[in-house]
Amino acid sequence: MSQVYNWQLGRKMAYPFEEKHPDHQFAFVFNINRCIGCQTCSMACKSTWTFSKGQEYMWWNNVESKPYGGYPQNWDVKALQMLEKANPGKQEWDATKNGARRPYGAYGGMTMFEAASRRIGPEGPQRVLGYLPSDEEWRFPNTGEDAAKGPKGARGTYDKQGASLPEHNSWFFYLQRICNHCTYPACLAACPRKAIYKRPEDGIVLIDQERCRGYRKCVEACPYKKPMFRANTRTSEKCIGCYPRIEGKEELSNGTPWETRCMAACVGKIRMQGLVGIDKKTGDWSNDPQNPIYFLVKKEKVALPLYPQFGTEPNGYYIPPRWVPRPYLHQMFGPGVEEAIERYTAPSRELLAVMQLFRAQQAIIARFEIKEGPKVYETKINGKPWALFNDTVIGYDAKGNELVRMTVEEGLQKRPAERANSI
Repeated sequence: MSQVYNWQLGRKMAYPFEEKHPDHQFAFVFNINRCIGCQTCSMACKSTWTFSKGQEYMWWNNVESKPYGGYPQNWDVKALQMLEKANPGKQEWDATKNGARRPYGAYGGMTMFEAASRRIGPEGPQRVLGYLPSDEEWRFPNTGEDAAKGPKGARGTYDKQGASLPEHNSWFFYLQRICNHCTYPACLAACPRKAIYKRPEDGIVLIDQERCRGYRKCVEACPYKKPMFRANTRTSEKCIGCYPRIEGKEELSNGTPWETRCMAACVGKIRMQGLVGIDKKTGDWSNDPQNPIYFLVKKEKVALPLYPQFGTEPNGYYIPPRWVPRPYLHQMFGPGVEEAIERYTAPSRELLAVMQLFRAQQAIIARFEIKEGPKVYETKINGKPWALFNDTVIGYDAKGNELVRMTVEEGLQKRPAERANSI
C-alpha cells in the first residue's frame, strides 16, 4: 500500500497505487434542499445510456429517499457497519485540526482501504473492504420512496405537532447519486485486470470493456455501489460522466463542453457540474475562486462530500438539507455540516448570486463574474441582520465567452388586460 494525501480526511491514507492526478477533475454540486424527487434526471440518463438488453436494472443516476431508500438497498448502512466492525468505536473526526489542506478537520478512523487489511478472504488479503449486493437488493431503484422517519423510539408513528426549522421530528429527503469519479477510486483499486482507469484530461473514471472479464471486484469494492454488472455481456458498466458532452461533441454544442444529461435535465435546478484545475504538486484543487464549483466547495464551504470517511475522496458534493437531524447529516457528510447549513440559510451576497447559475445553462460554466445591484430587501435571519441585493451574475465558458446572465431577483411579468388569466 502507498501513502496518498486525502484533503477531505485531512491526512495521508493507505491506497494500493501511487498518488497521481489528472490535469482537471470532473466534479459536481447537488443542492438537496431544492430536489422535488421527480426522477427526471434518472430517466434522462436511462434513456441515453442504459436502455438496452441486460441493463434493465441499471440506474447510473438514481434518486433515493433517505433514511430508508437505497440503490442497492442499504448500501450505505452496510458499508458503515463494515467499517465499524473492522475498527469498533473509532470512526471519529477531530474538527479542531482544520486548515487550508484539511477544511473539515482530521478523520481518525479507518477508510475502506485501511480496514481491508483486517479482512482476509478466500483469495487472501483484500485491497478494499466491500460486499456484493444480492439481485434482490438491486431490484428497486427507490424502495421506501417518501417514507418519513418519525420520532425516536416510536416506530411507525409521526409527529402530530407540525414541523419547523432547524430540525423536523418527522423527516425524509432525496439523495441524488451518480458515480463520484473519485480521486482514489475503490473500483480501480480492486480490479485485478486493471480495466478501470481515470482519464488524465478530466479525471472521469471509465471501465475498459475489452479488458473487463466481469469478476465484479469493482462492484464489491465501490462503497457507493456505482459499478454494475451486465449479465448478457459478462462485463461491468458504470456512469461515464457523459464524456462526449464534456468533450464538446454534443451535436448542438458547437464544440463547447456541456454538462451531463442528468444535470441538464434537472427540473428542480439543483445540479451544477464543472471541471476544476488540479495542482500537480499537492494533488489539491488549484486556487480558482471564480470557478463556481471551487467557490461552493472550497471558498464558501457550503457543499460537502458524501461519506468522506470511506476514503475515496469523492468528487460529488452536496448542500445538506436544513430540516434533517444533525447527527444523521454528520454521519453522511462529515463535520462541515453546521457551517454549510448556516451559510446556506443566511447566504452571503456572493453565494446568493452564484446559486442563480444552477441549471441556467447546459454549457459548463468555468468562471463567473458578479455585477453589484441595488439593495431590495432587509430582514433578520437567526437574529442577525441580512440584506438582499439584486446583483447580476454572469457565467463564462473556459474560453471566456459569455454563456448566461442572471439577476438575483426574478423579473415580474404582468399579463396585459387583453390576455387576462380567465376561462
